Amino acid sequence: MGQRLIRRPDAPGALQPPPPPPVRRRLLLLCIMLCLWLYVFYSCAGSCAPVPGLGGRPAAAAGAHGGGLQVLSELLRRAPAGAAPPEEQSAAPDPTSPISSFFNGSGTKKLPQAIIIGVKKGGTRALLEFLRVHPDVRAVGAEPHFFDRNYERGLAWYRDLMPRTLDGQITMEKTPSYFVTKEAPARISAMSKGTKLIVVVRDPVTRAISDYTQTLSKKPDIPTFESLTFKNRTTGLIDTSWSAIQIGIYAKHLENWLLYFPIGQILFVSGERLISDPAGELGRVQDFLGLKRIITDKHFYFNKTKGFPCLKKAEGSSKPHCLGKTKGRTHPNIDREVVQRLREFYRPFNMKFYQMTGHDFGWD
Repeated sequence: MGQRLIRRPDAPGALQPPPPPPVRRRLLLLCIMLCLWLYVFYSCAGSCAPVPGLGGRPAAAAGAHGGGLQVLSELLRRAPAGAAPPEEQSAAPDPTSPISSFFNGSGTKKLPQAIIIGVKKGGTRALLEFLRVHPDVRAVGAEPHFFDRNYERGLAWYRDLMPRTLDGQITMEKTPSYFVTKEAPARISAMSKGTKLIVVVRDPVTRAISDYTQTLSKKPDIPTFESLTFKNRTTGLIDTSWSAIQIGIYAKHLENWLLYFPIGQILFVSGERLISDPAGELGRVQDFLGLKRIITDKHFYFNKTKGFPCLKKAEGSSKPHCLGKTKGRTHPNIDREVVQRLREFYRPFNMKFYQMTGHDFGWD
């Protein structure tokens, strides 16, 4: 009742129901498309392996209605909801595979291939910030202090701190205190003998004053620079136990590193040139790391207020970026006689350092 009847022209008076719409054809096409989609998804999830039990035939080969249903039935039978594909049940997926990298969206964590190992107040933060502009450099922002303070935590803990990288990218970190840590060279060598090392050095007298200035900003009641410099002001004997003085004896610390790494595996960056010619020093660093020279003069502008170069565009930003207010502090006035005595103290160590590195930094 309620069914509409039509009259056939070849049979007057006869009543027939209307012909059924082409639903079967649409269902068949939909089923085949679903089978194809499921097969592609299943293959990708299994690192593009063929579907077991189908003889390696792609789903498209089963173009008939019965073939499409057979593929769908086989897929549903072998991969019930919530179950992992057979390949994943027998072995863990490779985290370095292109498919895994694609779904993770950011590659894998690796131990660093290059480390900025020193020196404190030499310009290590500036160098790291400049390097992070390079698309093939991924670096930890904070200082891990793994090889001097956290070594007992293990390499797995250290690697977990690293950013994810894709193929062709370099993982880096910087901890300036490594350079003066006696155990650091052996520990880094044990991790990888091929690790590339970068040392940012600066006139040791200026560096010591900068070191003292930083401490003074945190502890305003500390003794004067002059009183800390000498064991005995009358005799002029320098107190080499004071860290601000000790760090600047670069030749002594370098000897320890050369027991584990060849000199060619260590790059020495001039802290002074990092200010006067940042693009030039960054060019040397990029060459040392085997990177294309992407960071050039166009990335920098000189900030007269701070007295050092800044980035026109920082990593992941379209705005200019300068180092924070803790950088570029005004140094206190130091007695000229004390400065001169320090220069005399450092001169033989500087000469030896020039010989060891094959580079005259012009501090005398």
